[in-house]
Amino acid sequence: MSETLHVPEIYGSYVFGDKEMRERLPRAAYKSLRRSMVTGEELDPVVADATACAMKEWAIEQGATHYTHWFQPLTGTTAEKHDSFINPLSDGTVIMELRGKELIKGEPDASSFPSGGIRATFEARGYTVWDITSPAFIYDNGNTKTLCIPTAFCSYTGEALDKKTPLLRSMEAISKQAVRICRLFGDNQTQRVISSVGPEQEYFIVDRETYLKRKDLIFTGRTLFGAMPPKGQEMEDHYFGAIKERVSNYMKDLDVELWKLGIPAKTEHNEVAPAQHELAPIYNTTNVATDENMLVMNVMKKVALRHGLVCLLHEKPFAGVNGSGKHNNWSLGTDAGRNLLDPGKEPQHNILFLLMLAAVMKAVDEHAGLLRMSASNPGNDHRLGANEAPPAVISMFLGEQLTTVVEHIIAGNDESVPSVSNMKVGVSTLPAIHKDATDRNRTSPFAFTGNKFEFRMVPSSGCIADANTVLNTIAADALCRFADELEGAQDFDTAVRALIRREMTAHQRIIFNGNGYTDEWLAEAARRGLPNIKSMVDAIPELTKRESIELFERHGVYTAKELIARADVSYELYAKSINIEALTMIDMAGKDIIPAVVRYTTDLATSVAAVETAGVDASVQKELLTRVTVLLRQTSNALAELKLRQAKAAVLTGEAQARAYHDDVFPAMEVLRAPVDHLEMICDGTLWPMPTYGELLFNV
Repeated sequence: MSETLHVPEIYGSYVFGDKEMRERLPRAAYKSLRRSMVTGEELDPVVADATACAMKEWAIEQGATHYTHWFQPLTGTTAEKHDSFINPLSDGTVIMELRGKELIKGEPDASSFPSGGIRATFEARGYTVWDITSPAFIYDNGNTKTLCIPTAFCSYTGEALDKKTPLLRSMEAISKQAVRICRLFGDNQTQRVISSVGPEQEYFIVDRETYLKRKDLIFTGRTLFGAMPPKGQEMEDHYFGAIKERVSNYMKDLDVELWKLGIPAKTEHNEVAPAQHELAPIYNTTNVATDENMLVMNVMKKVALRHGLVCLLHEKPFAGVNGSGKHNNWSLGTDAGRNLLDPGKEPQHNILFLLMLAAVMKAVDEHAGLLRMSASNPGNDHRLGANEAPPAVISMFLGEQLTTVVEHIIAGNDESVPSVSNMKVGVSTLPAIHKDATDRNRTSPFAFTGNKFEFRMVPSSGCIADANTVLNTIAADALCRFADELEGAQDFDTAVRALIRREMTAHQRIIFNGNGYTDEWLAEAARRGLPNIKSMVDAIPELTKRESIELFERHGVYTAKELIARADVSYELYAKSINIEALTMIDMAGKDIIPAVVRYTTDLATSVAAVETAGVDASVQKELLTRVTVLLRQTSNALAELKLRQAKAAVLTGEAQARAYHDDVFPAMEVLRAPVDHLEMICDGTLWPMPTYGELLFNV
């Protein structure tokens, strides 16, 4: 019998959170630290030393011998450099030490991280700076435990070289502008408005031994070849279905590891595609939620290996079945706990909410291109608009009740909108249930879901910092413009109602509650003038448009130099990703697939000769040999063309290279895949050089 798991006892046991700080720090030091965390005032060096000492003692008790400044460079992953606590003494002994200045600042070598030209490779110095608002934690990596200190990462000249720094800046921007709005409504108590996020994480689980037989999965995270099995997801029987024992054991182990790290993993279930699953946490402050989501992805992969499994986070690991994303549930609340996106029972009379709604409508409509870019990576190009995820067109779903409210405001109609009532399901033994104010629309990229907005375009393998930096900034800009206008109004009530009506009228085109998968919507979106940015390469220029630079500089989130650098890094990321995929296809087709098919044609030819020698009709064998030979020739020709295009693209640089990989190399990859997938369906299965989709998706 397994031991009883006492979740409250283990929850947060690997986190140096408020409980540990309160217990281990002197009372005055604890109060000073908390004050710095809340107000942003500079941390007293004495308090920093006390905190570092307490953190070190706690980490050693957990079994740690090293610490690291844990950060998120522009690679989109996490980075760390481990330093031991030891400090040698003159007598040949050592003491275990962590000083305040080492806690606050680190100096890693920054030369090999992507910087988009901000730093030359010979300029090596960069700085990591402790994010005091995100708690330190212990990362357990089997036989080693390391104290991880969440940090921002900047260059020697001060530019942000990471995902966290701009996110923290955007959080300050939205707080500043939202507090101004609160003041207009007589709220003199709120000191901060906090953006919070609950990122739902989708992923695939496959058997590790099967995975190791696929070069494409190993090198690129997705299958570059593969025919659909006889059964896919068409029966919808996997969605919310019974979780297989092996996966359930993995999920249980995953929950325990995440709970130790204080990550509130709450919900898990089977997703639509075979072998696909989802994990959802409870909300947290945006920068902490971002750190936690990066940890979630790391722990998912680590725990899977313990169970002989592999966790795939690519947005489209298998063609023909649904891909994976993150549903970024974003909200705004005051430091007193009031949700500014909660419409209440009568949203038509909740003027503060209506003003916030108008601001979000304005933000999403005016900056749809930036939102699209914030959800871009090479993998997401395969997923968006593929009848499984939101289309590339940005629109906003409000639901029937709120849409009616908006329509009444625009029309100047004072008629009240009916409140949501209970719903009876027609069975006497079942109680009436409360009906939500909005339905859910899985085809909408930006949907209102009761008291928050769900940005559904975010890629499953990506860092959510990008999307939330944009969301915070564009909302802050809209609120800033509203506050500028309303702070000078003589009759606030009249002015705010007029502003809400004007802005909702101006931006009503962004509202769409229908099926985003249809061709009719794409045509309607074009008529409305909504952008349809279909690829990452097409989205990158949104970063360096004049209005984007002015927006981010106005709120101190990015400088022009930082935006240009991020565009350069994005082009490079795209080019490198597609290049690796192309080279992997070339390797697999040339070394594995074509030789296997040649062996099969040899067997067929031998069979034809043997059957004809026996004086029996060999037409079936001949027909099959002809079909396979034709497909083999198509494969060989397509392989040669892919090699040529890859070589031409490889010598280019920057945007030209990224566009060459998108316009020339990727289409050639698709051409190569087509005959190979046909060959998989007709070749001898014992000769096929890699596991099939059926073996990958149903062998767990």
